[in-house]
Amino acid sequence: MKLHAFLRSLTLGVAALLSLGSAHAYPDKPIQYIIPFTPGGESDYVARLQAEVFKNKYKQSMIVLNKPGAGGALVWSQLNSMPADGYTIAGVNLPHIVLQPLEGSAHYKTEDITPVYFYHFTPDAIVVPADGPFKTFQDLIKAAKERPGSLNFAGSGSFSANHMAHERLNKIAGIKSTYVPFKGTGDLISSMLGKHVDAAMTYLPFAIQQKGKMRLLAVASEKRHPAFPDVPTFKELGLDWVDGAYRGIAVPKSTPKEIQKQVSDMMGVLNQDPEMRKKLADGGYDVIDVPLEKMADFVAERRKVYVQDAKDAGLIK
Repeated sequence: MKLHAFLRSLTLGVAALLSLGSAHAYPDKPIQYIIPFTPGGESDYVARLQAEVFKNKYKQSMIVLNKPGAGGALVWSQLNSMPADGYTIAGVNLPHIVLQPLEGSAHYKTEDITPVYFYHFTPDAIVVPADGPFKTFQDLIKAAKERPGSLNFAGSGSFSANHMAHERLNKIAGIKSTYVPFKGTGDLISSMLGKHVDAAMTYLPFAIQQKGKMRLLAVASEKRHPAFPDVPTFKELGLDWVDGAYRGIAVPKSTPKEIQKQVSDMMGVLNQDPEMRKKLADGGYDVIDVPLEKMADFVAERRKVYVQDAKDAGLIK
């Protein structure tokens, strides 16, 4: 009887330990992944790749929910009211979360956003309809100088990477053109194809996805991409321009540090998937790894650059 009681007690103890361990396992249930832009753009595309890898590695669902509005500011202004348990995460972009609060109409501050991981960078790129009148970057600039203020550039959001890049183009190329903000990259495709705008200030992945329908004129990367061996970089065109957008994951500010670390580590695991990394590289995404422990220095460095760029472009005083 004593042996039986001992064995039963031991069994219950082991079960309790296993139960305690599983209670603290992460992730052990579905994650809601909110993308603050329309379907079809860079943030949405990568989130769905990440969701596939997540399902394979963790045997759980990562539910991607698109919630566009105000160039991402709608979600970012609501982020801190969301559950702070690590099971609700949101896509976050730089320079957006730095520039939007500086403009004054965003209902959040940069300090309100808690990014825990940045996973890629997309270079700025100028794209025009393939059957349009502009065959080269020089053609576009010539037209802009001949007809100041007449050319319209589509882009994703206001006070975003696209908006900043447009203002930079006006300044360093010595032209005057108009920026037309859309809710997201995927949202401007029909306007481009319908020639409602003359060009798009977008990113390299967009040019790759729309190859054949649209023409890439120049890209803000260090070197040419294999998909466009004949398309010059801005540096080759004599413009000091290597820039774009960083994308990552944020959680509510009240999320405990240990849970922030769990989310960061989980995103790091996803970002190491070799098949996904190859797809991203082929698609024009520069894969990076900025985990939670490097986040403060990374954001501070980028913030300093963006504030100065915004001042130089005349977007803020």
